[in-house]
Amino acid sequence: GTDALRFTFAALAATGRDIKLDAGRIEGYRNFCNKLWNAARFVLMNTEGEDCGTSTGSEIKLSLADRWIRSRLQRTISHVTEAIEGYRFDHAAQAIYEFTWNEYCDWYLELSKTVLNDENSSEAARRGTRKTLVTVLETLLRLAHPVIPFITEEIWQQVAPLAGVKGKTIMQQSWPVAEESLLETYAEDEMQWVMQFILGIRKIKGEMNISPGKQVPVLLSQCTPLDEQRAIDHRAYLDFLARTESISVLSTSDEEPESAITLGGNMRVLIPMAGLIDKEAEIRRLEKEIGKFDGEIQRLENKLSNRGFIDKAPEAVVQKERDKLVDTEKALANLQAQITKIRAL
Repeated sequence: GTDALRFTFAALAATGRDIKLDAGRIEGYRNFCNKLWNAARFVLMNTEGEDCGTSTGSEIKLSLADRWIRSRLQRTISHVTEAIEGYRFDHAAQAIYEFTWNEYCDWYLELSKTVLNDENSSEAARRGTRKTLVTVLETLLRLAHPVIPFITEEIWQQVAPLAGVKGKTIMQQSWPVAEESLLETYAEDEMQWVMQFILGIRKIKGEMNISPGKQVPVLLSQCTPLDEQRAIDHRAYLDFLARTESISVLSTSDEEPESAITLGGNMRVLIPMAGLIDKEAEIRRLEKEIGKFDGEIQRLENKLSNRGFIDKAPEAVVQKERDKLVDTEKALANLQAQITKIRAL
């Protein structure tokens, strides 16, 4: 309760405003503390009594997910440090919250299972993932300690030895410092593609009432050689988290079967509808998406027809909006073609 209240005060501590205490926010940050606690339990279950690669000379192999979360941690350290030095405790709390909940818990812990649970994973790969699990968590605890001191101290006492950190209390540990050498733009770009792919498949499954655990065949259309290579390189993540049964690339001459579709940039990700689709539900889903794109196109057209914006905004900004309009119109055309196919079924 104390940590949840402290986190609430920090999150609400925007400059130049009175804090209106909201019991709902306290409950939400209590859930955040529970999320951190459960994440620590998962980490301990998979690392206690195991080789976590902290001893000198231990061979470790880092996966894409390991490198991605380490890179994201460095950016979070920088954001939190800058926010605290500027007395923006609300920004610091938000950065801690987003990294802990959205990146470490919701994504990395799930991604780590592809290595830990795969019988074909090498011991060096498992060791690398275990090391990443404990070292990132230990650093995160130090980062969050000023805001939520009690739960971080409790968890740190168990995690620190696994991470090779010595000391009696987290209170006497040094503040985390971002390491530029651990920043990996490549890993972040690759993982962004993976997450977008997985979220697209999950969205289709949710809206078509397909069981999340059901394996589905996936077709890729209008994809670049880079998209094809990514689908091959990161197949383990896609199979595990998107439950893909197969991934095939359609050539430019292949006709697309009637499919549920999601867009990943210019790439079209399709799930063939044969035996899977509820026709009326898919039409409703596409109509909703088309409505969103129609609204975005109207907004962009209004903006670009505003002489005040055209005359005052830098040319680069104006061109960016024009490019966005072209991309949105292209995406809308794809969805309209798709809904025409489904209505003809």
